[in-house]
Amino acid sequence: MNRRRFLTAAGGLGLTGASAWVLRNGLGSDADSAFPMQVDTMDAPGSEAGRARVPASDTVTILDLFATWCSPCVEQMDALEAVRQSYGDDVTTISVTNERLGGSLTKSDVREWWRDNDGAWTLGLDPDSELMSALGAGGIPHVAVFDADGSIRWQETSLSDAETIGERVDAALDDA
Repeated sequence: MNRRRFLTAAGGLGLTGASAWVLRNGLGSDADSAFPMQVDTMDAPGSEAGRARVPASDTVTILDLFATWCSPCVEQMDALEAVRQSYGDDVTTISVTNERLGGSLTKSDVREWWRDNDGAWTLGLDPDSELMSALGAGGIPHVAVFDADGSIRWQETSLSDAETIGERVDAALDDA
């Protein structure tokens, strides 16, 4: 192999490795530094149109990233409701979709999905996927628990059951 091919191959491997590292770890050294963020919210059951801070101020916050086309996200809603019922006002729950509205998906469609799946807490919109990016989320559903100081205590990309989320909320509450 001549020197030019070797250097091209080595450079390509370096870029591939660096890209994989960034995908896994993000560009910043600390995902917490991206927070707090603001998201637009929708008028829907348990939610008012406006803006919401993520994470909520001075409270443990459960953040759920979902999409209306995601089958596991429907099941995730049951777990979130169970946890929300267990903790009441001691914990804030926020669900956010990164779907872009317009064309085939409207606010009415999202609102209908929310009602059909018994959503009863803050419903946010993040069409530029800023939350997913800040969390380094590789897919949905994605759940994160923030402590009252706004630090990420736990996050997971996959379907999470109520028991697991509750354990993570307990840990965040215990440190408050």
